[in-house]
Amino acid sequence: MEANGTVYELTDKQRLTTPNKSVLPKPAKIIRLYPNYSSPSQKLGRLFNQLFFIDDSVANKISYYHILLLLFSLPFDLFYSHLILISFGVHTLINLKKENIKSLFNIRTLILQSVFFVTLLGIAYSPDKNAGFTELGRQLAILLIPVLFSITSLDLKKYRNNFLLGFSLCSTLTIAYLYLDALRVIHYYGYRPRVLFSPAFTNHNFSDPIGMHATFLALQIGLSLVYSLSVLIKQTNRNNKFFYAACCGLLSIGLLQLSSKSVCVTILIVVCIAVPFFILKDKRKRSQFIIASLAIVVVSMLALSRSQTFRDRFFNDLKDDISHSTNGDITDPRLSRWKVAGELIGKSPIIGYGSGVETNLLRNGYFDKKLYNSFLNKLNAHNEYLSLLLGTGFLGLMIYLGTLYYGFKKAMTSKDVLYLTFILLVAIVSLSENVLDVDKGTMFYSLFFSFFVVTESRNN
Repeated sequence: MEANGTVYELTDKQRLTTPNKSVLPKPAKIIRLYPNYSSPSQKLGRLFNQLFFIDDSVANKISYYHILLLLFSLPFDLFYSHLILISFGVHTLINLKKENIKSLFNIRTLILQSVFFVTLLGIAYSPDKNAGFTELGRQLAILLIPVLFSITSLDLKKYRNNFLLGFSLCSTLTIAYLYLDALRVIHYYGYRPRVLFSPAFTNHNFSDPIGMHATFLALQIGLSLVYSLSVLIKQTNRNNKFFYAACCGLLSIGLLQLSSKSVCVTILIVVCIAVPFFILKDKRKRSQFIIASLAIVVVSMLALSRSQTFRDRFFNDLKDDISHSTNGDITDPRLSRWKVAGELIGKSPIIGYGSGVETNLLRNGYFDKKLYNSFLNKLNAHNEYLSLLLGTGFLGLMIYLGTLYYGFKKAMTSKDVLYLTFILLVAIVSLSENVLDVDKGTMFYSLFFSFFVVTESRNN
């Protein structure tokens, strides 16, 4: 019998003696009709508790908060990331257990650190050792993070979802802040709202308020988007679906606003191929998801092609990048810079020229080829593979490719869509950026590579 949203269980005698629903005995048991319903504030409270209140030892809680804060700091100034990493390292060493040291001595740790040791080797024959050690310093996280993640007593696998959730929420809030800041500027100067989608507020100009390179911020946004999408697909609660759908929507438009072509291409590949095959087991749902994804991609491309800003960024700029330089060009195409790098590589293909000499070598080549914009701005090759060939030759390139292949194989074996997304992001973005030459690139590479490898290994 029901009344006011409550179900009453009656005995046989009570059913005979109760004439109508208006006269009810004291309920024997109350069952909530809507057990899964909760207000938005309650959901936020549970989310807050899940992220910031864990049941573990004091030492492990401190390690947990360090890693969470490190993930939160990624979109912002490198000072915070370095400070938190140093603090985490000191805390880990203070609470180091003897049995955890054994996990250091394995091929996995060496693979994660291999790029650092390649750069160290290149310093031995580099003509500019000061520049070589500067480059090595930027890659210090590649040496330290695999060590710290291996010897920490915190079970990273246990809190993997918490870390990824916190990182994704921070990325979503970062995009929200950048849009609010852009709208504030537009309102202050009395611009029309459509100016938001002009070159003044896209790519580097969009990420400028937090001092972040657009492509390296897009790396983080892309990974967060795939995580939010994977959680959205698995959700059954309507309110939770709405929350993660909103996160996916905000991250998607943020990714377009950042306009990183290499990251956008990678995410399209992951969403249209990896996500349905790794997450969806039902063939019918998989087919529906692929069709819907492709339809959204087609509609998005048509919409982007109607905007002069995005048409220039995604289509015309790509065409210019893969074209040869002409005398009237203000900027130098990437292909022209790659050609200069290729000529230098041909003169020393096996061991390269040593760590830290890339910029000076290329500047001389740029001047000779009349690429004056690249010469004046001291541009690097904007290609990690060419950068490795210039610095440490064929040996360095093979080690880097072997490292990426190791990660790709592990991701495919475990069918981990986020692990695969990370590897594809690094591999594809390396075609257009020197990922390991800047602090944000090395931090992203070392932190997530170590995180996925360690959690996957501990799971096995």
